Amino acid sequence: MKHVLLLNLHQKYEGFANGNLTHDLMNEAKTFFLEHGYEVRETTIDNGYDVAVELENFTWANVFFVQSPVYWMGLPWLAKKYVDEIFSAGNNTVTYTSDGRSRDDASKKYGSGGLMQGKEYMLSFTYNCPTSEFDNPNGFFEGMSVDQANVALHKTFQFCGAKPLKTYSVHDVYKSDFNLDKALLGLQDTLAKNF
Repeated sequence: MKHVLLLNLHQKYEGFANGNLTHDLMNEAKTFFLEHGYEVRETTIDNGYDVAVELENFTWANVFFVQSPVYWMGLPWLAKKYVDEIFSAGNNTVTYTSDGRSRDDASKKYGSGGLMQGKEYMLSFTYNCPTSEFDNPNGFFEGMSVDQANVALHKTFQFCGAKPLKTYSVHDVYKSDFNLDKALLGLQDTLAKNF
């Protein structure tokens, strides 16, 4: 049986970023995985977490589904703290053994010492930024895609050996005409393509 770890990386800011959209997207993902025969475990970092339990979850999971808002062009600070703590604590057991290089074998390159080979991850982001700012040489991100703008998280998983699946992102989340049903359908579609 496939095992999926759902990671809710939302950090709440009362009245401004309450986490309702993240919660809805997480529920949509959970429903999808359960309906497709996956065993599901969940972590919501805003509720606290235990590093040892998380390492066991990372060992158990075949797939990681990461749902996060983008604050100031990156992960919320609590999410970055989670990533730093869990991936570092997994050294030599769960996440990586070394940076991969070897004095005895020059063919072994930096970033090849991961222990998560055979595992996959999917990133899902929420943005206030409109889609028009990505993949646009004249846009705010100067031609970068959503994946390129989130290279640090991709490289963290790559360093540990996990393979990426298609990323999903929701934009203009503060607009008065934001359509939740459309956002959920978009997630369903991306999940169906990935899994």
